[in-house]
Amino acid sequence: MEEIRVDMRERDAYDRKIYAKHEELVFKLNQTMPRTEEYNKILNELFEGRMGEDSFLRAPLAGAAFDKMTIGNRVFINSNLLAMARGGITIEDDVQIAANVQLLSNNHDPYDRQVLLCKPIVIKQGAWIGAGASIMAGVTIGKYAIVGAASVVTHDVGDYDVVVGSPARIIKTLDAEKFQ
Repeated sequence: MEEIRVDMRERDAYDRKIYAKHEELVFKLNQTMPRTEEYNKILNELFEGRMGEDSFLRAPLAGAAFDKMTIGNRVFINSNLLAMARGGITIEDDVQIAANVQLLSNNHDPYDRQVLLCKPIVIKQGAWIGAGASIMAGVTIGKYAIVGAASVVTHDVGDYDVVVGSPARIIKTLDAEKFQ
């Protein structure tokens, strides 16, 4: 997986404008009654149509680069998601994300902290991310995989695998035949 380097000192006017708009929209979202027309309008504007049907994201939300994030159909995201999406975040259909999850697709260069090192995060269909889990840059969570609460995921998780801990490790693999 290719790493993208972003020098924050070289952000152009477009980046500054769009990310200021994201900050404004996130603030509004976090102050708006959920499941109202106004709330849904703000979500749609923030994700610019990249949020699937019957999906719901519960505020508060924090993060950056929401233009690089896509949410599939029938996704549920509980409160306090931190989505640092500069490297890209893709959440496929039927995913469940519990409260206080961190999706961190970027990190800082250890020698030049104004440079972001970015790799995409992909959460595949039907995966379940437990409360307080952290998914690090460059990680793919497989189909119907489970990430246990408070786990720190630094490597890919296979389809149907259940991982726990810090760093997360596989404790079992679910029976694929039991999924419809």
